[in-house]
Amino acid sequence: MQSSAIALSPSTPFLKPPHKIAICKLSQLSASTSFPQSHHNSYVQGLYSQTAFGTFSSYSSSYNAENHASFLASNRRCDSLKVKAAQPAAPGPESAGEASEPSGLARTLQLGAMFCIWYLLNIYFNIYNKQVLKVYPFPATVTAFQFGCGTVMIILMWVLNLHPRPKLTRSQLAAILPLAVAHTMGNLLTNISLGRVAVSFTHTIKSMEPFFTVLFSALLLAEMPTIWVISSLVPIVGGVALASFTEASFNWIGFGSAMASNITNQSRNVLSKKFMVKKESLDNINLFSVITIISFLLLLPSAILLEGVKFSPSYLQSAANQGLNIKELCVRSLLAGFCFHTYQQVSYMILQMVSPVTHAVGNCVKRVVVIISSVIFFQTPVSPINSLGTAMALAGVFFYSRAKRIKPKPKDA
Repeated sequence: MQSSAIALSPSTPFLKPPHKIAICKLSQLSASTSFPQSHHNSYVQGLYSQTAFGTFSSYSSSYNAENHASFLASNRRCDSLKVKAAQPAAPGPESAGEASEPSGLARTLQLGAMFCIWYLLNIYFNIYNKQVLKVYPFPATVTAFQFGCGTVMIILMWVLNLHPRPKLTRSQLAAILPLAVAHTMGNLLTNISLGRVAVSFTHTIKSMEPFFTVLFSALLLAEMPTIWVISSLVPIVGGVALASFTEASFNWIGFGSAMASNITNQSRNVLSKKFMVKKESLDNINLFSVITIISFLLLLPSAILLEGVKFSPSYLQSAANQGLNIKELCVRSLLAGFCFHTYQQVSYMILQMVSPVTHAVGNCVKRVVVIISSVIFFQTPVSPINSLGTAMALAGVFFYSRAKRIKPKPKDA
């Protein structure tokens, strides 16, 4: 195991999902006013779409203009009465604006803090996880342990009422099961890659996720990308190829497993649009929680079949006799498991507060931070050409997240 250790360990408490801040409040609005069915369908379809990272859940940020117009028309009379009632109080608008400023500032500070926590947890996870995999080369067992840590945290979250428990139906379980299988495979393949090559190289390969998103969306959903999206894929593919040719730790198992994790994760994200279009849907935190529990139940027996029982007291004692520091291994495994679940939880909490494009940009920055921190911590040798390839790939991911925002012009009938 690497002798260097981190002085600070992640101590971030398990966060409760923040409530969305209302943009406007209409006191006359009745409980019967709700989103139209067409908006509901688009919201559910966007529930699982992947942004640039590896997170598989997002909200649809678009709101149909026709629905918005009808909403305003239905409340025009109510707004008129409010304006007349507010006319005698001249300073009202100014005081209302002043009252909204602290709320906006507080939300900005909260988002900034959550982004910092997201990035720090990612840094710690990748460092601890790599240290564990270097001395304990059993990726299936390590991944199952991380899912197990997440399962314990989820159960505590539900028992302590930090988040409402879901009520699952058979149809929902049938839809979630293939997503959980893909999620399990994606994380297992990523850990196989992390055990074989440098952390920075694994994340450089995983920056090709947008390429497979576009490919599977075109093949399975008949969604044709815009010219801007296609253009952004060129530096991604070229940068990953350049970095791979000059990577000092390159081996085919590490490269292939990271690339396979891209295929698995992005096919899951695309297929989720077909699976999850249902009226009764879970919020993204509960969806992630259910998938984590299913992944643990699937992977634990699979890990035993693939690698044997590598966590029994007798095996650990045998490993200790050969020089392995069992205490350090257990501590770092627990920290990696905690960070593994918590950083994804925080990511989805951020996703509830910002648009998918903003989340994608933040995800791109996160990957840059993780690559740089791992290179510094592990003192990974990086050549100038390798750095150029990594920079090209990450720049392409950033441009992709911006290009997704550009909508094609509607064709004239």
